[in-house]
Amino acid sequence: MKAAIFHGPNQPLKIEEVETPQIEAHEILVKVAACGVCNTDAHYIDHGVPTFKKPPMILGHEPSGIVEEVGADVTNFTAGDRVLIPPVFSCGHCDNCRLGRENICLNMVMLGNHIDGAYAEYTKAPAKDCQHLPEELPLEESSIIADAISTPFHAVKNRAQVKPGDSVVVFGCGGVGMNVVQIAAAAGGSVIAVDIVDFKLETAKKLGAIHTINAKGKEDKAILKEIRSLTGGGADISIEAIGNPKTIELGPAAVKAGGCHCQVGYTHHSVPVNAGRLMFREIEIKGSLGCRPVDYPKIIEMVRTGKIQLEPVVTHRFKLEEINDAFDLLRKGESLRSIIVF
Repeated sequence: MKAAIFHGPNQPLKIEEVETPQIEAHEILVKVAACGVCNTDAHYIDHGVPTFKKPPMILGHEPSGIVEEVGADVTNFTAGDRVLIPPVFSCGHCDNCRLGRENICLNMVMLGNHIDGAYAEYTKAPAKDCQHLPEELPLEESSIIADAISTPFHAVKNRAQVKPGDSVVVFGCGGVGMNVVQIAAAAGGSVIAVDIVDFKLETAKKLGAIHTINAKGKEDKAILKEIRSLTGGGADISIEAIGNPKTIELGPAAVKAGGCHCQVGYTHHSVPVNAGRLMFREIEIKGSLGCRPVDYPKIIEMVRTGKIQLEPVVTHRFKLEEINDAFDLLRKGESLRSIIVF
């Protein structure tokens, strides 16, 4: 099969012929329909963030596809089924899994990190972790449910716990942040979207933001003043979804006394925290990683019924041979979510 091979940081991915994965009794082999292009992969390629499996390896953790083959012990899938593969596979028996927090499984295995991923014609996964996709959903665009939609869903519902009427400021409206906007709006939040790209802010408005702030060239104080003016002194909740040290600092400062900041974006940089402000104003800071398996059926149903939209977020499509062009576009900040289609 053809696959895009990651040979190490600061190198383009190379299209090569490799062996098709061989499945074990509990696994399914999936013919990949599409796989999302994520900043997590860019961190491996551009910033030297190490993968657990040493290169050469296959990246890609946001796939949808068709079941090609099932292992001997698999009973929940048959060949020909439409399937969504989540980015993380849980063990099911560690302390966190037993508490229902499988997204932070102590023995987690991440597709395209611990094991070969889905920038390839075929990939394999444990059947227990995979999700059926309804016929009504577009197979290729649905790939982004795996991460770009499920991660914001977990952040909004389970970590930030957005409730109807909450004021929510979202920093960063990329492939993840845009879905934070639409899911927070679907949850009843009054959303303020902050970014530096006009088309992203225009899309955020279409997906439910009631106010937008273009932060390009603005000082931090001016951004915070505008947020406080729009929210009567500070938002109930801030969610940072891009991993920029500047906006990570702004997040806790943008909420009112008793407010909550939820950190979704990743950065390898250290970020200063105003401990006095956190203490005196009783501000909460919560991290958010991935999504629990129990939430995927709810997310898929929200997409099926139109409460979460895919089309406005999938802005570009590339063939496998064009994968480096997709990452160039991501680096320029000119896409929301690109998908590699097969």
